[in-house]
Amino acid sequence: MTTTYGVPRHYLLASDFDQTLSFNDSGLVLSEVLGVAGFEEKVRGLARSNLVQQGGELAYLIRHDPEYRGVRREHLAEAGRRVGLKRDIPALVEFLERGLEGHRFSLRVISAAPRELVQSALAGIVPPEHVYGTEFDYDLETGEVRTIRRVPAGYGKVAVIEELEEELEIAPDRTIYVGDGSSDVHVMLHVNNRDGFTIAVSENRHLATIAKRIVLSDDAFSILVPVLDQIVGCRTGEIRALFESYRLTLKGWERERTERVTVGEVASPVEGRRAPVAG
Repeated sequence: MTTTYGVPRHYLLASDFDQTLSFNDSGLVLSEVLGVAGFEEKVRGLARSNLVQQGGELAYLIRHDPEYRGVRREHLAEAGRRVGLKRDIPALVEFLERGLEGHRFSLRVISAAPRELVQSALAGIVPPEHVYGTEFDYDLETGEVRTIRRVPAGYGKVAVIEELEEELEIAPDRTIYVGDGSSDVHVMLHVNNRDGFTIAVSENRHLATIAKRIVLSDDAFSILVPVLDQIVGCRTGEIRALFESYRLTLKGWERERTERVTVGEVASPVEGRRAPVAG
């Protein structure tokens, strides 16, 4: 499947991190590293005060809360190493780098979590320069966070998306965004309004009426199901064959607007691992 002029269609696939590529909230993991209790209560308090944009709570605590002021780069890196990642992220990255005939993809991770934390969690899987997270300035003498340079939360994610579209020369209708929670509402509305494609990986009530497709699975590779179905135009058999080419199998697939996908490993190795061409 190629364009009229034989040029592959280029897509930006932008993904959130917390509970999208991971099972854990970065703030909870960092709190465990620091030995600080009550993170969720602090977040709820900030939400009630409307002091901080949703998704930016951890950045605010690191800068202003006395219990988090001791955060250093090494704490963020350690928290990243402790984050539980969803299965088969390497396979997802490999597929996106390879693409399919007529389609190529650029993966970028956009998160309100500290950039160093996300880079540490995805080390060896996603290039660090492809991770966009909260950026801090550090005091050169103490190592303490001095200022917050940028927080990609809420409309902050919209700004990153627009910058990436310009940098990669990708039209807005070829942007795919994957997220899980309320902090993704603004960016999903933005992507939808410009004819892009949005995928929610949770049944968050705020996203239920916004996301074009919902995928519920503990396997990161499963987000490709609606991409292959709706964007690439693969048939069901071709999607199953593609999963098998990565030694994965679609054990369960309830095909609705909300797709519940169970992914398992193929019993025997599959040679070649070439992705099938969608016809």
